[in-house]
Amino acid sequence: MQYIGLIGQSISASRSPSLHNMLGELKQLPVNYELQELDSSAVEAFTERLSLIREKGFIGTNVTFPFKQIAVDSADEVDESVKKVGATNTLLLKDAKVCAFNTDYTGFIRGYRTRLADQPAGKVLMIGAGGVGRAVAFGLFEVGASELFISDLNVAGAEALAQSLNDAGYKATVISADEMADVAKNVDGLVNCTPVGHYKTPGNPLAASAFGAQKWAFDAVYTPLDTEFLKAASAAGLTIVSGFDLFFYQALDAFEIFTGVQVDDVTPVWNQFREKYDVVSDLI
Repeated sequence: MQYIGLIGQSISASRSPSLHNMLGELKQLPVNYELQELDSSAVEAFTERLSLIREKGFIGTNVTFPFKQIAVDSADEVDESVKKVGATNTLLLKDAKVCAFNTDYTGFIRGYRTRLADQPAGKVLMIGAGGVGRAVAFGLFEVGASELFISDLNVAGAEALAQSLNDAGYKATVISADEMADVAKNVDGLVNCTPVGHYKTPGNPLAASAFGAQKWAFDAVYTPLDTEFLKAASAAGLTIVSGFDLFFYQALDAFEIFTGVQVDDVTPVWNQFREKYDVVSDLI
């Protein structure tokens, strides 16, 4: 049996075990994906759990809130995606080493290209500059973003992300909440990387009247799949990249890293997972 984990807080409802275990069945690999839920956000709590699963022979673990940046310090080797984003969500435990990857970054790129092919992202407004926002922001420039406007209630966080992007040679600007509606009308893409729209924090981080002049939209929230943000985008005729796209492709990338087995038959996997676990959406 090949054991894989997910270390984080408030992860009891995660669908990651279902998807990874299903991938194992499809590839005839004995995979068992186990949640490693922690009560504490302390660095020591993370490092102790990582040590424990290494001792148990786990081949890898995913990492989620609030440990994505903490986890980088536990890595012996870091992938280019981690160097760019400054965080990891995937740790390969192999040959007595911890190797860090960021499949939020690669998964977003893969999901975007699945929906929009080679269409460049162009000018983009991104709301939210937290952990997933950092991964998506760097991913946007890999799919042809020319300029990124960032808004976040945590202004210092937004400025830090913009600085990192500008230092990397990209073009990023921080805007205030009051400027979002006007900026939205002059961009090609809209991105929500805030929790707004989740079952626990319903709503839309952008006024519905601001949708319409753009070409595409992405929402990192996928519970529910049809968020108010994506409903407004769909009603305005925008092409949708969903939070489920990110969830699905980051998991596929992580599974391939953990097992060394490529998942080439993506469409049947997508359809089977949606049917088996009742992943229903009117938009995707």
